[in-house]
Amino acid sequence: MSVAEDFDLLIVGGTVIDGTRRPRYEADVGIRGGRIVAIGNLRGQAAKTTLDASGKIVSPGFIDSHTHDDAAVLRLPSMDSKVSQGVTTVVTGNCGVSIAPLRADSPVPAPLNLLVPEKPQDGTSFQTFSDYVEALRAAPCAVNVAPMVGHTTLRARTMADLSRTATSAEISDMRELLTEALNAGALGISTGTAYPPAAAATTEEVIEVCRPLTGTGAVYATHMRNEADSSIESLEETFAIGKALDVKVVVSHHKLMREQNFGKSTITLPFIRAAMKCQCVALDCYPYNASSTMLHLAEDRLTGKIRIASSGTHPELVGRELGDIAEEWGVSRSEASKRLQPASAIYFSMDEHDVQRILAFDETMIGSDGLPTGENPHPRLWGTFPRVLGHYSRTLGLFSLETAVWKMTGLTAQNFGIEQRGILEVGNHADVVVFDPNTVLDRATYDNPKEPADGIDYVIVNGTVTWQQRAHLGARNGTVITRTKR
Repeated sequence: MSVAEDFDLLIVGGTVIDGTRRPRYEADVGIRGGRIVAIGNLRGQAAKTTLDASGKIVSPGFIDSHTHDDAAVLRLPSMDSKVSQGVTTVVTGNCGVSIAPLRADSPVPAPLNLLVPEKPQDGTSFQTFSDYVEALRAAPCAVNVAPMVGHTTLRARTMADLSRTATSAEISDMRELLTEALNAGALGISTGTAYPPAAAATTEEVIEVCRPLTGTGAVYATHMRNEADSSIESLEETFAIGKALDVKVVVSHHKLMREQNFGKSTITLPFIRAAMKCQCVALDCYPYNASSTMLHLAEDRLTGKIRIASSGTHPELVGRELGDIAEEWGVSRSEASKRLQPASAIYFSMDEHDVQRILAFDETMIGSDGLPTGENPHPRLWGTFPRVLGHYSRTLGLFSLETAVWKMTGLTAQNFGIEQRGILEVGNHADVVVFDPNTVLDRATYDNPKEPADGIDYVIVNGTVTWQQRAHLGARNGTVITRTKR
C-alpha cells in the first residue's frame, strides 16, 4: 500500500486485535491527523514517528464503561490512573451522580459529595450540563470524556427534600434539565436508587423524569435499587423502565452482595439473557470481589470486612478496617461511620465465583467503577483493565484475548453509541493501545492501590502518544464525546 503523505505515527510489527472479536492478525497501523489511515504491510513507508510493536498486541484504546471521573478529568487532567492501564475514554455520570447541573445552593449529599467535596461555587460543578461540556472542551485532559447526567443530581438541583417522591412540578423541572443535558450531548442518564438521595424515587418517578430519552438513542444506566436479596426484583424494575421508555438499559456493575446471595448469578444471568431477547439490555462488571462506594451509615449496611478508603474528618485512618476503628473508639460501627464522614469505603462482600461467571457472560462490558478520591482507593481505579487481560484472560482462561479486548472496546462503543472508536479500522479515531500479552498484569493492590500496570507499552489518544513504557508523556489530547443527535 502506498500513501501520498508521510504518516504522523506508524506502528510496525505488531499483532492487531481490532475490537470486533475477530481473530488477531499481523499488520502495521498508520496514523495521520488523529485518524487511522492505513492498516496492512506498511514497512518502509515514511513516518514522523515509528513505534516498534514486535511481539506485542495492537488494540483499540480501552473504554471504561463505568467511572466517577466527572471532576477528576478537570482536577487531575493527566489521568494517570486510566492512561497507565490503556484507557483512552471514560464514561462519566454513573450511579445517578454527575457534577452538573448543580446550583450554588444545591445540596451535595452522599454519594454526590464524593465527586463534589466542596461547595458548587468552588468550581467543581456547573449550573447547566452544557457549561460542564464547555469546561471539558476548554481544558482537555489526557483521555476522552463521554458524559452522562445523573438522576440524583437532578433531584438535588430540584428538590429541597430528597427523602420523598418528587411532585409533578419537580418531575417537570427535572425533565427540562434532562432535555438540556441531552441537547448538550449527554450519552444518557443514570440512576442510583440504591442510595438515600434517590431511594424514595418510585419507578413511576424515574420513568416520567426520563421521558425525554425516548427516540434520542440515549441510554438509561442504573445502579439498581438492590444488588443483594432483591436483585431479581431490581432487574425487573430496570427492564420495566427500559420498556416504558423504549431505550437501551445498562445494568451497572452487576454483582450479588452478601453471603446469602453467593452463587445467585446462576439465576440473574439467565434472567438478563431472557430480557435481552425482548429489549436492548447491556451490563458491565469490574474484576474484583470487593466493591467501593460511600461509607454507609445504616447498621445493616455495615457488616463484614469494611476498609476505609477516604475520610474527610479522619484521613489518618484511611486503610484501616471500620470494625477495628469502632472498637478502639468504643462505639458502634454506625457511630464510627458518622464520625468519619464524608467518607468512602471498600466492602468485601462478593463471591469470586459470581465475579468470574458475570465477567465470562458474553455481553458483559468492563468498567472500573473507581473513585478517584483519597490516598487508599480501591485498586480497580488503577488495575481493572490489565487485570482482565492478565489474570482473567491469560491466567484463568475465562475467555480469549480477542474477547477480552472486545469487552473493553467494540462492545462498549456499540452499547453507548460512541461512534468511530472502539474498533481499529481505517477512518476511525486513533485511540490505540500497544501491550505485551505475556506480561500485561495489574500491580495495584489494596495496600498499594496506585501502582501502574505492567505490560502497557504505548497508549495513543487521538493520534498522540500519551503513555510510553510506564511514563506519562504529558499529552492532553482527549476530547469530549457527545451523543449524535437524531
